[in-house]
This record gives sequence, structure tokens and C-alpha cells, in this order.
Amino acid sequence: MGLIMIERKTHQAQRIADYLEAVPFVVDPHELYSTQTLYAGLDITRPESFEQCYDQRVYQHFLAQGKVTDNPLESLARNLHDFCIMQSTKRLLARYDKCQVVAVMGGNAMRRDDAAYEKVARISKALTEKGSLMVSGGGSGAMEATGFGAWMAGRSEEEFREALSRLASVPVQESHNYLAVSFGILRDYPQTQYINLSIPTWLYGHEWTSPFATHIAKLFENSVREDTLLTVAYGGIIYAPGRAGTIQEVFQEAVQNHYLTFGFASPMVFLDTEFWSKTTPFYPLLVDLLHKGIYKNLLLSLTDEVDEAVKTITDFQQKNGCKG
Repeated sequence: MGLIMIERKTHQAQRIADYLEAVPFVVDPHELYSTQTLYAGLDITRPESFEQCYDQRVYQHFLAQGKVTDNPLESLARNLHDFCIMQSTKRLLARYDKCQVVAVMGGNAMRRDDAAYEKVARISKALTEKGSLMVSGGGSGAMEATGFGAWMAGRSEEEFREALSRLASVPVQESHNYLAVSFGILRDYPQTQYINLSIPTWLYGHEWTSPFATHIAKLFENSVREDTLLTVAYGGIIYAPGRAGTIQEVFQEAVQNHYLTFGFASPMVFLDTEFWSKTTPFYPLLVDLLHKGIYKNLLLSLTDEVDEAVKTITDFQQKNGCKG
């Protein structure tokens, strides 16, 4: 009987090992992704190669197995992967004071030729140059603007404008030129001094991961991604115009600040007065709830100005003894 049990366990262990080896992703990555590793296999001059790059092969596998899978071996593989990615993320964040980490939330539909895109990029560039680690969800729109701004940190105004104009020439994700222009900027403006972090997910794999992040913590579980984005941003969150997902993140962060979940409240900076006070009037709602005592510990600000948004964050960092 003992031998039979040993044989069964050996067979089960072999099945698990075989499955983990067969999936098209590394189940135990020892470091975060980079643009080079995530887009490995992509030849930007050959658009047809896009489907064969690492990122897309993993995404197609993810869809084939089901976004929510009943296969325990697939669940094991995804969970192992995400655990390892989160461990690498923690090691990166450990290099910074907590209040140096700043996130930007905003819509993925924001166009590259939108004034809001430029504002987000300028805020991200300025904060990166002042020592912040900028974090985004790693997709298009406001998320890409965050990575782009951080990537251009240390560059001149002329260089920033030139790169931005190139992006604006392909304003939306409709063809592979959208990626090609990004890779062209990476080539012409290499970044060796500053870093930034993105945390995308294969759940939204139809949104191409922005190449502008130097460190990419791509995950399968979107719930882990969302929680991480909000919890690591001790230095504050800047809310650019967005829709349902961005609004959800507003209230998730408000709850964390209300309960002082991590020991202190972080700034919530709303960028675009018209949008947050009239189009989707959640800013005055939060102010009202704060005054009524329904919410507490909210550090709210509303602005249209890049410099004011940057100052709100840096003032908070200095007040809290941030070393950046």
C-alpha cells in the first residue's frame, strides 16, 4: 500500500512539473519584466511578429485557459508567477522611502494628443526628477503618459516636446505604429538615470503594455494589481480624468485614508477642475463627505496646474521627512 501511494504522489508531482514547464510563461521569474523581456520576439519592422512576442503568447494562453480557470494546475502556475513578481516588486520598493512612491490613476482612453496627457507626463517627469518613483497601471492613456514622463526625466524641454509630438502623431491604439513610435523614442532618448514602475495585467491584455516603464510587474490577477497600485503609493495619488475604473480607485483610496490603513493618509490630487467638479462631480462629493465627518483623514486638492500638483506632492513628502 505504501509503495502504491508513493507511486501516485510521484506521478502527481511529475504532472505538476510537466504542466509548469509547458506553460508559455516563466512560473518563477526572479526579476521584474522589462520592455525587452516582455516584448521578446517582436520585430517592430514586422508587425506580424507582434503575435509571437512573449507578452502576446502569454495573453493568448490566458484567454484559451480562461480568465477565471477551473484548472488547478493553471491556477498554480499563475499564482506562482504572481507571487514571484510581487516579491521582486517589494525588493524594488524597498530601495525608496515609502513617501517617495507616487501613483497616477486615469483613463486608458486618454489620447496622446490630449492636453491632459501632456499634463500627466509633465507631472511625472518633474516628480521623477525630484526623486519620486512614479507608478502606473502600465496600459495606454494616463498610464502611458506617466511612464513617458518618467522616461523623459532629465531631458530638455525641446527634447520633451519633440518626443511628445511624435507620440501625438499616432494618438490612439489602432495600428502597430502606436508601438513603433514608442520604440523609436526609447531608441533616440535612452534612459539610464531614472526608473519608473508599471503594474499591468493580462486581464486587460488587449491594452498593449506601455514600453516606457523601466520595471514592469505584469500580473495575472487584476485584484492583486489594483490593491498593489493603491497600497504602495504612500506619497500620494494623482487622479487624471477617467471613467469607471478610475472612479473605483478614488473611493478605494478614500477608504484607506479614512481608516489610516497604513499609518497615515496620503494626498489625493485631482487633475482637471472641470472634469472632477462638473463632468463627474466626485471632488465636491468627497469634500462634502469630509465636512460631514462621514469620511476622515482625506488630503484633497483640485487643480488644473502641473506645478501645483507637483508642489502638493513634494510638500507632503518634505513634511513627512522623505529623503528623496
